[in-house]
Amino acid sequence: VQLVESGGGLVQPGGSLRLSCAASGFTISNFAMSWYRQAPGKEREWVADISSIGGRRNYANSVKGRFTISRDNAKNTVNLQMSSLKPEDTAVYYCNARGGYGMEYWGKGTLVTVSS
Repeated sequence: VQLVESGGGLVQPGGSLRLSCAASGFTISNFAMSWYRQAPGKEREWVADISSIGGRRNYANSVKGRFTISRDNAKNTVNLQMSSLKPEDTAVYYCNARGGYGMEYWGKGTLVTVSS
């Protein structure tokens, strides 16, 4: 079982990035998928999630209107489109899968740096 994030990098303030999370060893269709982030010296925080059924989306207030989470069950991936990026969005971004019976998986993260 594995979650692998990709798409991080250095971007200027106001720019955009698209993060992807590829799952292997299990099917994400039965899992709620989330993105979290951890900035230097801070605790990990929830960013966004998308339900397994119906695709209901929720966002942290700090990213609402700027980030969009999506899932492609056929490709077993979940994405996070980030726009209007700010320096305070700098963090390691983690993918999370949460299913029934306490099943939960984490990726190892991808670093996003927003700086001029």
